[in-house]
Amino acid sequence: METLNCLGLSCPLPVTETRDFIENHPQSDRFQVLVDNPASAENVKRFLGSRGFGVTVESSGTDFQINAERAGGPGCETVVQELIQAGHKTIIVISKDKLGTGDDYLGGQLMLNFLKTLKEMGTQLWRLVFLNSGVKLTIEGAESLPLIQELAGQGISVLVCGTCLNHFGVLQQKRVGETTNMLDIVTSLQVAGKVISF
Repeated sequence: METLNCLGLSCPLPVTETRDFIENHPQSDRFQVLVDNPASAENVKRFLGSRGFGVTVESSGTDFQINAERAGGPGCETVVQELIQAGHKTIIVISKDKLGTGDDYLGGQLMLNFLKTLKEMGTQLWRLVFLNSGVKLTIEGAESLPLIQELAGQGISVLVCGTCLNHFGVLQQKRVGETTNMLDIVTSLQVAGKVISF
């Protein structure tokens, strides 16, 4: 079994290295990827799953071994089709936990009101991306959490930056969405019909 060593690499390199490995080794049905943080482990696992691999993850201290075996999951065709459909929809990037500047309490209330009102966009809303302090809106105990969970339950895709969760020490407290990386975020921005950023 071949091993792809991504120890010491930060987001999004473990995912891009894994992608390049798959492209350069199309006959490799089994391989493993080594990473050294939980966000990278989750990102690589999700990426491999989207490419039709069965995945198991083993941890040893701060290191993770992601074992991949080609299993015929959704595969690239399904992923490409989903991205094509996204081209007619809106992505919203939320990079802070308050809306506007001036008063933090008011900013927090405005953000809650904004999240409550997003359902008015109907089927046009495709994806929410949370970056920087915006990731705090997705963690246990956040007043905003039920609102985001409701949107996710309605089929809105929710991506939460793994590097940001690690930075704030709240990765284990995330309760909604998929932990993501900059490659997923950039791809989302590229294919979306409209991008709104806060």
